Amino acid sequence: MKKYHGQVIYMYAFDIAYELKAQPPDRVLDIAATDYMMLQTKRSPRHRFFYRPKQIVLPSQSCQLATGSAEISSRVLVFGIGALSIQYRVPFEVDHLEQLITYHDLQVDSQPLELRAVELARRIQADLHDHCVRPTPTLDPEPYTLFCIDELPVSPDRKGMTAEQWLREHVRPVAGLLTEESEIENLSAQEAEESTSQYLSYYNNDLAVMDWDSALLIGQGESLDDILHAAELANVQLAELKTYDQALDMALEQSYRDLSVWKTHTNKVVRNNIREIHVDMARLTDELENITKFFGDWHLARIYRTLSDRFHLAEWHRILDNKLKTLGDLYQILQQDRNNFWMVILETTIVLLFILDLILLLMGK
Repeated sequence: MKKYHGQVIYMYAFDIAYELKAQPPDRVLDIAATDYMMLQTKRSPRHRFFYRPKQIVLPSQSCQLATGSAEISSRVLVFGIGALSIQYRVPFEVDHLEQLITYHDLQVDSQPLELRAVELARRIQADLHDHCVRPTPTLDPEPYTLFCIDELPVSPDRKGMTAEQWLREHVRPVAGLLTEESEIENLSAQEAEESTSQYLSYYNNDLAVMDWDSALLIGQGESLDDILHAAELANVQLAELKTYDQALDMALEQSYRDLSVWKTHTNKVVRNNIREIHVDMARLTDELENITKFFGDWHLARIYRTLSDRFHLAEWHRILDNKLKTLGDLYQILQQDRNNFWMVILETTIVLLFILDLILLLMGK
């Protein structure tokens, strides 16, 4: 059997600010920032639009891993919606697929790779401070891991095997890798099938198996960067949706507390806050959807759609829409209370003026 060789791609998405005032500068961390462009190696729609984030390629570093020393490359994408995506690439060469399980929670120089990503995100946030609108105080990463194998690992006597045939023969090892389960014999047939059910293949020798926490890519060649970018965009959307969800939860809780006490001034402040949040979230949701334009049945759109299903992005959007609707209903209630309050004042004033008019009329007689 041939060895498994390729690279593990670690992605970490961060929400660093409400949004960026303008396009990021041409230099970030004193490194040139260029527009990221997709290669589009496979046939795709003639008229297409892709959002172009700023890309920063950092110098490679020689680091110490549990398996030995390795050269780690990294790059960052900066999005105008106030998000970052940090990507690390770690090469590997192993005899068995199960050996890749140890790469899930990677330790680099005795430090978790995720912690290194958080530190880098903080440095970039500080460098972009003048461009950030309402910087996020706490940076929580949204991780996703992709195991990229250069070519289909089959023995010379089985060169005619397709990637789909290989997957059917290696369902349990692939499921163990994606679910981070070293004892693959303990995995149920149902779990193994579920973890590997979402896969796509374009050529006979390539494969993309997507799960909610990680993915396995085989033989992607020049298309690898495009697939990675589709995964990166889906991961950024997930991170932003979770951040919006937390913000809406806080806004709703504060609104419920404020509404429990009737005060004209307080209600005016609450009403203004609810209106502002409602408008901001609706606009940000629209901008978030605009960073991806993957529609149709072409291969990259299928990759993005599969990842979107795994991340349950549609359900996140539905949850946010429901919470925005609740905020809108609260705003309408406050508006109605305000109108009722002034109607009572107006009616009381009319009655008092009528009584005053009667008094003056009687006094005149």
